[in-house]
Amino acid sequence: MESKKSYTAIKVLFSYVALLALVVTVGWFLYSENVVYNKLEDKIALEKNKILRVSKLFSNVYKTESLARKTIQTNSDKDFKSYVIESDSLRARIDTLKQIVTTEYQKVLLDSVTYLLAEKTKNIQQLKTIKNKADDEVSVNSAIDEITKMEFKLRKLELQDFTKNPNQLGAYQKNVLQQYVDYLNQNIPDDSTNTLSKKASDSILANSKKLLSSVKLRAEKKKESLNFEENKLLKNEIAISDQLRKVLRIIEREIIINSIKNNSLKEKSLKKVNEIVTASAIAGLILTLFFSVLIVSDYSKSQLYKKQLEIANFKTKNLLKSREQLISTVSHDLKTPLSTIVGYSELLGNSDVNTKQSYFINNIKNSSEYITQLVQDLLDFSQIEAGKITIEKVPFSLPQIIDEVAKSIQTVYKQKNIDLIITIDEKLNSKIVGDPFRLKQILSNIIGNAYKFTEEGYIKISAYLAENNDFFVITIEDTGIGIEKGNQKFVFEEFAQANEGIEKKYGGTGLGLSICQKIISILGGTLQLESVFGQGSTFEIQLPLLFDTSSNQSDEIKKAVSKQTTSQTFIVIDDDINLLNLTSGVLRQEKHQVLSFNSAVKALEAIQKTNFDFVITDIQMPEMDGFSFLQKLKTMSIYNNQPVIALTGRTDLDASVYADAGFTTVVKKPYSPRILLDTIRIILEDDLLPKVDTTEKGEKTSTKLYSLVTLREFLAHDKNALNEVLKSFIESTNENLTLLENAISLENTAEINAIAHRIAPMFKQIEANEIAKILVVLEKNEFEITDAKDIYKDLKVKIVSLFSILNKEIV
Repeated sequence: MESKKSYTAIKVLFSYVALLALVVTVGWFLYSENVVYNKLEDKIALEKNKILRVSKLFSNVYKTESLARKTIQTNSDKDFKSYVIESDSLRARIDTLKQIVTTEYQKVLLDSVTYLLAEKTKNIQQLKTIKNKADDEVSVNSAIDEITKMEFKLRKLELQDFTKNPNQLGAYQKNVLQQYVDYLNQNIPDDSTNTLSKKASDSILANSKKLLSSVKLRAEKKKESLNFEENKLLKNEIAISDQLRKVLRIIEREIIINSIKNNSLKEKSLKKVNEIVTASAIAGLILTLFFSVLIVSDYSKSQLYKKQLEIANFKTKNLLKSREQLISTVSHDLKTPLSTIVGYSELLGNSDVNTKQSYFINNIKNSSEYITQLVQDLLDFSQIEAGKITIEKVPFSLPQIIDEVAKSIQTVYKQKNIDLIITIDEKLNSKIVGDPFRLKQILSNIIGNAYKFTEEGYIKISAYLAENNDFFVITIEDTGIGIEKGNQKFVFEEFAQANEGIEKKYGGTGLGLSICQKIISILGGTLQLESVFGQGSTFEIQLPLLFDTSSNQSDEIKKAVSKQTTSQTFIVIDDDINLLNLTSGVLRQEKHQVLSFNSAVKALEAIQKTNFDFVITDIQMPEMDGFSFLQKLKTMSIYNNQPVIALTGRTDLDASVYADAGFTTVVKKPYSPRILLDTIRIILEDDLLPKVDTTEKGEKTSTKLYSLVTLREFLAHDKNALNEVLKSFIESTNENLTLLENAISLENTAEINAIAHRIAPMFKQIEANEIAKILVVLEKNEFEITDAKDIYKDLKVKIVSLFSILNKEIV
């Protein structure tokens, strides 16, 4: 199934890689096409700019031609100047267009346009000159006409008499006309009459006409020549204009062709992008569907495998639970007969038996001890695996523990020639806090192995502080058979030994070192091994170091309590008989008078006839709860504001509720004797009581099945008293379980709540948290009545399992 999971993960990964590759490929193609498209856009924009410029050139050409025609018609210098300016502007635009055209042919055409413009300007200049020459003949004709008009009068003549604008005449025409005027003026009489004879006047006028006619004849010949030139230049002008427009149209057509070509490429690029996007979308959809089908198929399979795993896991847990119960039950059941066998074996060995019988008895005794050790190892291993091993933190003397364990094992192997060397750092002579029982278990296993696998030499045990002073180290060094380097890792595994010959020669289950390592790990330490085959082994135990500082505090508490000058009379009320006995017992140990009641009604009846100094009452009780009890007590004449302490396991009420009701303070269940006694002392000494938080908090998670630490404190570590309390607790709980089963079968919810409330406090007191949680659910009615039977079955299994272990505590 694990390979299937890996295969599914590979499919998912491959699908992502394939889709990513598709996205990258499509992105690259789109990017490439986008680059091409942008270049085409730039080209199209450039071609559009060219077309616009060429259009403007056409406009300028037409404007230039218009100015050229006007100049030719008017022969005005002003119009000619305007034409030249427009022509220069046109050439500048052509030069600008040359910078953006792409082909040499277009540049050559634009150069030809510039050349044609220059030729056109030159041609217009020539036409203007010809026009000026034509004006000379007009002036001569005008002079003849004027002479004809002047035939009837003679006087001093001027140029204005022959032409209106003499300054507009050419140099040649003006010079001829001036000579003629001078000639006429020389022949005009100076007398006042200013008259000539008719003959003289006719002669003058005839000669003048003759002269001007001669000039006119020459001018007409010249005019014919000028007209020919003018016609020639006009034709040339028309040809140049046609050629100019033709060149511009060629350029325009080429630019339009390029623009159409670029637009076609642009459309192809867009079409290609569309094809790529469509193809990639189809491919992505196909890939997505394909891999979705594969992944969904694998997911359905994984769900099936998950269900199978859950079923297998459930079965495994049940098997482990059954194994644990089996080991626990079998171990417990085996211990008693084995103890009997060992005891009778010793009795037989001490009786009058022969050598053969003594041999048999020794074999029975050794085998029984081996089985006993095996049972104990199996039980410890099972508890460790289930996380139910209990760890205590009590003060003890490390040198004393090491000395006791080492010397007790030495007496077992006294026939061996082995020296025992114990070296302990003086700094460890003070008491430390830890679990002495588990430390003895660890040392017994390791030192026992050292003696078992050592025939002669020495066993050296050293204890000292670690470098950081947060740990202490115990080393057990022997000169035994040692362990091969390749087999050293196996010695800490369950049911494993260094080699097969070890078990045959020395015996053992292969659990000892595994149990030691697990216990040391739970204690927060480490276990290491160094060994040389044939020379010996060294085990190093490193555990957290915490020196005991509680002895002084305990003395102070005892002194504080002993300050009480007189004993007090206490009324103690609790419907849980076990907690009632515990609380009463603690108070009696302090020499107080105690009247205990398991009913508030009975307590009120007794109080009417009894003087008392203190009241300690439970809150949730049948018939009458703690609040009602206090209200009734306040109405009694015997009540004189004596302190009343509330004992409660409720978490739904704030401390202020108890204060408002009139309680002096609250002690929250479960509680320790020290808390109770400290509270009583503070009240008696009229000190400030600490603030009590009665609201619900998240419970600390713990791997412990139970803890008898506070119970032992209640009983002052009296073993007999502990046995009695445990027996009473087991008996009362079994009775309550029968009542609870009946209430569930009758679906009596109120009775279920009451019974659960009655038996829950004691389980909380011994920190059996798993069972206490179930009882709280039943107590607070946080269940469906249809589920009550299943809850009861689970509760009973857990209680039976707990009681089977608690029975071992009873000796």
